[in-house]
Amino acid sequence: MFDLRPETDDDWWEVEALYDLCFAPGREALSSYRLRDDVPPVAGLSMVARDPDGILAGAIRFWPVRVGEARVLLLGPVAVHPTRQGEGLGGGLIRESLYEAKAQGWKRVLLVGDAPYYGRFGFTKLEGVQMPPPTNPERVLGLELEPGAWAGISGLVERAA
Repeated sequence: MFDLRPETDDDWWEVEALYDLCFAPGREALSSYRLRDDVPPVAGLSMVARDPDGILAGAIRFWPVRVGEARVLLLGPVAVHPTRQGEGLGGGLIRESLYEAKAQGWKRVLLVGDAPYYGRFGFTKLEGVQMPPPTNPERVLGLELEPGAWAGISGLVERAA
């Protein structure tokens, strides 16, 4: 059993250490990080999961971006501590945070990731939406939290204003 709750300022460095553990060195050189520079994560959607002893087991963050005039949520990163992988925690973080995103009125979500994994949550390849290079266009995925939310949306993903 895990306690899922919004990330607070007190969680920040512990979450950063988890991301450092789970992802390759140089993760902050990815183009998605340029969209996050000096932009705070979306309040209430970036979440942490702690075990009954209070140990951080997983985390997920969301950032505001835009495609043209459309407001978009950028999901990522999501990580689960290696000792907790395979327990469904990553999926739980994704499902709960997407539920909260919809409740907050967000209509669409974007991520860069593996279609076979994220497809089970409803993400599909986005046509006409380009992440800043270098990003493999096959890994640019989107999810509609409201039917038709991605219809007519195309262009370069940019930092939120």
